[in-house]
Amino acid sequence: MADLSRAHIEAFLEMMSAERGAAGNTLTSYERDLEDLQSFLAAANASALTAQSTDLSAYLAHLGAQGFAASSQARKLSAMRQFYKFLYAEGLRGDDPTAILDAPKKGRSLPKIMSEADVTRLLDLAAKEAAEPGPDQLARLRMLALLELLYATGMRVSELVSLPVKVLDQEGRFLVIRGKGNKERLVPLSRSAIAALGPYGQARQASLAKTGDSPWLFPSAGKEGYLPRQVFARDLKGLAARAGLRTAAISPHVMRHAFASHLLQNGADLRVVQELLGHSDISTTQIYTHVLEERLRELVQTHHPLAKQAKNPD
Repeated sequence: MADLSRAHIEAFLEMMSAERGAAGNTLTSYERDLEDLQSFLAAANASALTAQSTDLSAYLAHLGAQGFAASSQARKLSAMRQFYKFLYAEGLRGDDPTAILDAPKKGRSLPKIMSEADVTRLLDLAAKEAAEPGPDQLARLRMLALLELLYATGMRVSELVSLPVKVLDQEGRFLVIRGKGNKERLVPLSRSAIAALGPYGQARQASLAKTGDSPWLFPSAGKEGYLPRQVFARDLKGLAARAGLRTAAISPHVMRHAFASHLLQNGADLRVVQELLGHSDISTTQIYTHVLEERLRELVQTHHPLAKQAKNPD
């Protein structure tokens, strides 16, 4: 029975190599995963040809019990699906027992969050550099405007860099953002964001006076016509380094996370944050409540007198 299963695995690997052009590493991974499955089935007096969905579910449960991460289980399930599709296509099985198996759910990782002190440090340095005259002042004014807008609104970086220039002409303290699915949402602007837009707008106009205006708030000579988000991300890391912050933990998306988490920390309603971020499902926004829960737990463990006593029983 084991030899027969081994022959099927080899035939499957030959097909993946010849017809699908699978790379050597991929074939090795498939072989290892399928041999592991074969060993499990053999111990249960089953084989690839006789295994039912319940047997394969038991194998996945076995992987979980052994401490395999959800991503590793998903990879092994993918190998199983490919293998059983092959057996079905070759007429070696009349069904595909993997068809009703659910992929293991991956735990959602908590987002990286900047502290309010780190954000303040970053904005203070951006403002200081923007005030310095020189040939690169436009770029520094642009960076300050980008950061103030991002932290004031929590925009996605793609929404931020593609803002139209008419933003400069808007009156009041609100901004209409066109987000995913072409949906519009209204977000408030902070006083500091409005203050940063003024000098930047003037410098932008003076710079474009010779070359002609642009429909974009943050114009660029690139293909899209507006500032590439990769350029903004690179410049942001440069600013973070000059501010003495860990650059690996800072990006435009982390600033979006900071906007949301700091609002919740200061008492904002979750539904309001959902609207401001442009999340269609509140479950996406709820990840920030988990961040707050972790921080509250750390605060209690660090500062509660009973927690301190438990750590120092003597």
